Amino acid sequence: MLAEIITIGDEILIGQVVDTNSAFIAKRLNSIGISVFQMSSVQDERNHILKAMEEAESRVDIVIITGGLGPTKDDITKHTICTYFEDKLVENKAVLQNIERLFKNYSNSPISDLNKWQALVPSKAEVLMNQFGTAPGMWLEKNGKVFISLPGVPFEMEALIVDSILPKLQKQFKHPYIIHKTILTYGLGESALAERLEYWEDHLPASIKLAYLPNLGKVRLRLTAKGDDKQVLEREIQEQMEGLMPLIQDLYFGLEEENALEVTLAKLLTGSKQSLSVAESCTGGKLAEIFTAIPGASAFFNGGVVSYATQAKVDVLNIEESLIKAHSVVSAAVAEAMALSAKKLFKTDFALSTTGNAGPLKGDSDAEIGTVFIALATPNGVFSQQFNLGNHRDKVVNKAVNKALEMLFKEFSKK
Repeated sequence: MLAEIITIGDEILIGQVVDTNSAFIAKRLNSIGISVFQMSSVQDERNHILKAMEEAESRVDIVIITGGLGPTKDDITKHTICTYFEDKLVENKAVLQNIERLFKNYSNSPISDLNKWQALVPSKAEVLMNQFGTAPGMWLEKNGKVFISLPGVPFEMEALIVDSILPKLQKQFKHPYIIHKTILTYGLGESALAERLEYWEDHLPASIKLAYLPNLGKVRLRLTAKGDDKQVLEREIQEQMEGLMPLIQDLYFGLEEENALEVTLAKLLTGSKQSLSVAESCTGGKLAEIFTAIPGASAFFNGGVVSYATQAKVDVLNIEESLIKAHSVVSAAVAEAMALSAKKLFKTDFALSTTGNAGPLKGDSDAEIGTVFIALATPNGVFSQQFNLGNHRDKVVNKAVNKALEMLFKEFSKK
């Protein structure tokens, strides 16, 4: 069974808003065995929407539309749906009551006529009540195909997908099973990894597909199996995993379904009752950000310093000016001194530091753009590594973060 996702909104097409809705919907549909054939974004324009709906109907079983359901004049989705289904708008009393409830409980403003207009829905639509907003979801069918229209506000759309759409699709249609197993690897590029796995990949059964998903120093390996017997698929996936794991033992750090690397590290630190701090220069606080985004981070993360300017390294981290003059601010010596200082300052077992030249200018160092030194202070000492991470600023920063995580994980892997 195939689905297509259509997002409506000029704000998406001009890059003002990133379409996260399609990704969420696709992932949820895939979880119940529905494959997404195509995603598209269209203008808030009647003929454009009609053409997108017509083309989608010709190639898929389910069409999910998000956006264009607001109370303002530029939101024309409901009128366009009426045109497509040769229908008319009628007031739905349950929707109107829901709007009144929302205004009574959560707004100090009176309900305007525009807000009440949200209670108008196509007469042929089955209403899907939106508990978090005034625009309802709508389910319509034509020529054996299902059309679902949802509000574009992400948290409203997500609740409707989870609470209403998925259960209804599962009840109405029989779906195959789609099973994914995504293995996370660090430290080897896509082409080198593919070369290592060539023989194993060539002998995969026809029912299992392998995809390489590279991203800045890490590669996700996604195994996908699709069929009607879930137990058979799970057994086949497990058999292939058993053949794969010995080939990537030095690169493997977990399954995407379980944890990102920073979450794995958080569990390792918490489980061993050890702590971490950071001293960052070129990464600008990104290491601290990803750790503090983890719930309960205070159990293992004590704090960090963003000593971006050279003088900040001297004043805050107490790095000797003579050390900087002798070795340069972008050097192994300074990186190691930063890590040791953070470890002492925050009284932690481990400390990561980064110093480098992310570009586009060289700043206080003559080091080539892309040069980054990362140090790790441990209970047994300190060591550092030098990396050349390219000449794109964002890429350098994000790669440096990944390399720092990799260094810490490898330290734990020695135990």
